[in-house]
Amino acid sequence: MSKDDRPRPGDRIKPRKPAKVQFTSMMLQLEAFVVLFAGVALFGLRNSDYERGPLVIESPAALWTVIGALFVVLLVMSRMVGTSMGYYAGTAVQVPVLAMGLLLPMMFVVGVVFVVMWVVSLRLGGRIDRERADYDAQHPETAPNL
Repeated sequence: MSKDDRPRPGDRIKPRKPAKVQFTSMMLQLEAFVVLFAGVALFGLRNSDYERGPLVIESPAALWTVIGALFVVLLVMSRMVGTSMGYYAGTAVQVPVLAMGLLLPMMFVVGVVFVVMWVVSLRLGGRIDRERADYDAQHPETAPNL
């Protein structure tokens, strides 16, 4: 960065999107697609001898209704994580993802991995946002103008 490229006092600096919002939103979006792919696997295994979980949905329409509803809820929650209620709702939606293990046992493992990544996203995103705020307070000349 040359001396002329550096921001000058009074220049408009675009505010950054909070890291916590970015991380948690991406986790919920990834979960939505994993749920969709699990639905495809369940649909493909419905007539096989594969040992499914204790809960079996025989009707393809019912299966896709459940999978589709969870997919939509996860995508909607990914857009709501900027609010405090959005974080609580995102945490609550982890339960149905874990419960998919009742349909497809491997989803218990996948669900636990996503729960761990959700917690890490909340904690790490919050820490990055706090560190950014501290840096901006110490260096007001490079802080975004709101």
